[in-house]
Amino acid sequence: MKFGFSYVGLIWYVLLLIPNLIWTKHKPKDYEEYVVKENKILLALERTGQFIITPVAIFFSDFNYKGWHFWSIVLLVSFLCMVLYELFWIRYFRSEKTMKDFYSSYWGIPLAGATLPVVAFFLLGIYGGNILLLMGSVILGVGHIGIHLQHRNEVYGPKVKKKRKLPQRILFGTFKVVATLLLIVICGAFMFFIACRNINQFKHAIAYKDGVNDQIYVQLNDQEEYISIIGKSTENPVIISLHGGPGSPTTYIDYCWQDYLTDKYTVISWDERGCGRTYYRNMGIDSDNLTLSFEQQVEDLDALVNYACERFDQEQVIILGHSYGTMLGSRYALAYPEKVSAYIGVGQCVNERDYYGETYSYQDALIQAMAMGDDTTEMEAAYEKFSTDKSIANLLQLRSYVSQYHPQTVTKDISAMAALTSPIAGVDDIRWYMVQMGATMGDTRYEELVEKPLGQYMMDFNALEYNDNYQMPVLLLSGSCDWICPVGLVKEYAQCITAPNVEVNLIEGCGHSPQGQLPKEFADRIKAFLEK
Repeated sequence: MKFGFSYVGLIWYVLLLIPNLIWTKHKPKDYEEYVVKENKILLALERTGQFIITPVAIFFSDFNYKGWHFWSIVLLVSFLCMVLYELFWIRYFRSEKTMKDFYSSYWGIPLAGATLPVVAFFLLGIYGGNILLLMGSVILGVGHIGIHLQHRNEVYGPKVKKKRKLPQRILFGTFKVVATLLLIVICGAFMFFIACRNINQFKHAIAYKDGVNDQIYVQLNDQEEYISIIGKSTENPVIISLHGGPGSPTTYIDYCWQDYLTDKYTVISWDERGCGRTYYRNMGIDSDNLTLSFEQQVEDLDALVNYACERFDQEQVIILGHSYGTMLGSRYALAYPEKVSAYIGVGQCVNERDYYGETYSYQDALIQAMAMGDDTTEMEAAYEKFSTDKSIANLLQLRSYVSQYHPQTVTKDISAMAALTSPIAGVDDIRWYMVQMGATMGDTRYEELVEKPLGQYMMDFNALEYNDNYQMPVLLLSGSCDWICPVGLVKEYAQCITAPNVEVNLIEGCGHSPQGQLPKEFADRIKAFLEK
């Protein structure tokens, strides 16, 4: 929810107001005899709804047009409701202006003069993600539609139901109940998640009022790239968080664990070149990700570090990488030790040469399965299929078999709820997530945009051969049940590197993303390491 002038809200309000002002001079001839019978409770609800939606629609900028995307359909339908509303009034003003003219249906829409604006403002609330407008619309709808439904019944009398045969009545009644319940569930779900999102927005606005709470695009070399920055004091040390994938940004989810760090650190999340909001920002100049390479991402990270140091008056930053982000983060920390005060690898990638980590996990699962006397035919077939075609769909199929022998004792994961209630999630986050999901169903767009430009570097990566010499403390933090970046390889890597301090820290029972499973414990482990 963002305070600011909404020209869309103003247009909707003007479209609502003008015909009603004209109507005051052209009321139905017999309208006054019905007014005295209006239900006082419904009237109070109508006035309350009007009192809420008027300022909210105008003074929150959430409702302004944000460019064409699938949520724009909601805005378009809302606008069409207002257009139909205006056409309804035109028909009425050209009629004899009786109560029957006022309450006759329009294009099959009953009580069009009451229902259309309520639906329009409710849809506008969904488009803008604003619970206040949604609540105001519901309250207005109960009161406004209730009053006019009462008047309509008085004008036309009780509706005579067409007599149907028993099977038809059962079928029609069941359909109405199911449709009504489905509508209630859908609208209720929208309201619930939007309310949670708005609550998180208010929490962040209050928590970071004296610090920083920015979601911005910054110039990193030849592209504008998206970052989120949160922290309670701009004087705190800076952590730069690097997401995994490659090309799997979690910027809109990361608040769920970063909020536990922001009392002592300013945390920057970044949609790396070629993915997420950064991709869509630059799609006009690099739609095929021709500028994407591992080396370019390292250069972009260096530009981001320089930006962070200059903005927050720091000489060094803390680099925190997750999964693929540990490749990027570790190589950067080794190349620019003077700019990095500590390196934290979460689910550290160690040996990705020819997907060795997957082979390592598969072999362990195969040994366990054979020891238990299980049939391994399907798992072995999945591995052979993946060996010949390393697509994401085949990878996920292999993992579905392997994971049965690597259960996690911590089964909860708040990532999905964090995404649905995120205070900063936007349309481009959803668009990119759909690109990623398409890869699991055989669509090649994600692989062409991300896997191909970065795949060769990943396929050659084996940190066990590099004799890495870190000039800063190193924390290798993993879930004890991580078999995507296997803990066994992480421990082996810790023995191969030199650093002022190397710590391997396992969060018991968690898998590849402990930050989404036990976010507070995850943050506490980081704090404990950095405060030593």
